[in-house]
Amino acid sequence: MHLGPFDDEPETVAVMDAYLEQNGYVNDMNKERLHHEIYLSDARKVASEKWKTVIRHPVRKA
Repeated sequence: MHLGPFDDEPETVAVMDAYLEQNGYVNDMNKERLHHEIYLSDARKVASEKWKTVIRHPVRKA
């Protein structure tokens, strides 16, 4: 779960990548397996610091 503006997402992804590495997994993104985002907040109605976004990356065992 990413909290905050979209421009800050790379920091959240870096935390996700570190977790994967520490637990024996790697990202498995390719042409068939893509990154997904689920926006839980309406950017037109909520302040950007309160936006909630689910970031999903396909993973596999290293």
